Amino acid sequence: MERGGSEGLPQEAQAVILKLDPIPCTFTRRLNRFTVEIRLEGSTVRAHLTNTGRLHELLTPGRPCLATRIGGKKLRYRILALMHRGGYALIDTLTQMKSLEEAIAKDLIPWLKGCRVARRNPRVGGSILDYELECSSTKRLVEVKSAVLEGPASESMYPDCPTDRGVRHVMELANRASQGEKPLIIMVAAFPGARCFKPYRQGDPRLYEELAKAIRGGVEVRAIGIYMRPSGEVILYNPNLGLCPDFLKDVKSGA
Repeated sequence: MERGGSEGLPQEAQAVILKLDPIPCTFTRRLNRFTVEIRLEGSTVRAHLTNTGRLHELLTPGRPCLATRIGGKKLRYRILALMHRGGYALIDTLTQMKSLEEAIAKDLIPWLKGCRVARRNPRVGGSILDYELECSSTKRLVEVKSAVLEGPASESMYPDCPTDRGVRHVMELANRASQGEKPLIIMVAAFPGARCFKPYRQGDPRLYEELAKAIRGGVEVRAIGIYMRPSGEVILYNPNLGLCPDFLKDVKSGA
């Protein structure tokens, strides 16, 4: 959904965490799960899409977008972001992950102060997660999810379609929490002006239920708000985005 307004927080509350050099483009259509068609520099070209969500609200024909050149033989570009709410919604999961890593390294996330990335892609049970963080003397398993679906009240939501993989990750971390560990799930609300995060029940009812259950069992779920400027700067505008009250109510009630 398209809304007016801009970035929702005072300028001083925003921090530049990454700077890219994107190419302006226009989105044309999605060809398959990992390929889109865009218009840039006077030509229609194909570009790589890293985000496996449906993204129906953002991938609309004629929408301004930003892309970057890559060294692929078949695809020479990768789509990064699409215009949304006075900024750009950052849909590229590679850039989302790099932005999170930079925010951690620069100590810009209060609840991850002093943490560092100890290992990428640790294998846990039957899953490969995103990170193992070292925070003081504690190591924490971390899974990161792209939450670029916007709800009617500016909620950041995930997922926008059924995700067996996402459900499996939540269950793996819930199992580790039951063993006394302190696993963490980070939701990246990658569009301007997100108010809070909640799982999208219509997208996958199983994930909604498993995430609520995991929180009750000791898994920590946090969210950060980021977006991209037309100049290519990735902005951290809320390092401590809360969970939406209606979801918290379900967590507490066991619904």
